[in-house]
Amino acid sequence: MSERNIQVNPAIKPQIITVGIEQTPIIIIDDFALDTSDIINDACHYAHFKADKASYYPGIRALLPRQYSIIVLQAIYQLICKVYRIPLTRNLVPQDTFYSLITKQEAELDFLQCLPHFDTSKHYHFAILHYLNDNEHGNTGLFRHQQTEFERIEDHRVEEYLTSANDYLQGIECPPKKYVTESTEQYQLYHSITYKPNRLVIYPGNLLHSILINKKKDIDANPATGRLTANIFIEFK
Repeated sequence: MSERNIQVNPAIKPQIITVGIEQTPIIIIDDFALDTSDIINDACHYAHFKADKASYYPGIRALLPRQYSIIVLQAIYQLICKVYRIPLTRNLVPQDTFYSLITKQEAELDFLQCLPHFDTSKHYHFAILHYLNDNEHGNTGLFRHQQTEFERIEDHRVEEYLTSANDYLQGIECPPKKYVTESTEQYQLYHSITYKPNRLVIYPGNLLHSILINKKKDIDANPATGRLTANIFIEFK
């Protein structure tokens, strides 16, 4: 993919919303790219998808084109620093860059894939999510842990959260294998970020979140029709 085919819309208007009890800022940018056809074409014809064994992502991933990631980060770097008040002493360090597709049927899920998750407990770690394909795909849900009321699992909360969650799980004999798409006894779904083609979303990686799977349309290994997203994970160190 050539640089001239990756162009950020010069008329973007970032929307900053605050969510939950903890009033966490979320950045939403609609119509982020002038055209996503080249990005999608790259995923369909050149990307090498495989299972992500380094995480519990319920599907397959492939590396993003390096130039795409650079251009995205150049476009939003200053905005992230401003919204999340990143200290000037910290530098942006990309962590991972992937195309992602959901492929696991519910019967194949590991137990932890049936719960909301957080990417990391680090304070200055962020997820950048670019929804790509057209279609009515599943939204991104944000969850609150009912017992602790934690929405973000930061370093100083990890032990309490894991202890509380483990105590609860010990009392469950055979939890059903299914994607979490609504509030449960243990987690409250308090906000849903709508899937919209060419929408870019930025949020802290320590937020409890989950894809609100549309089982009819999301579980699809075809990059042309599945829930194709571009995911960039960054940290300020």
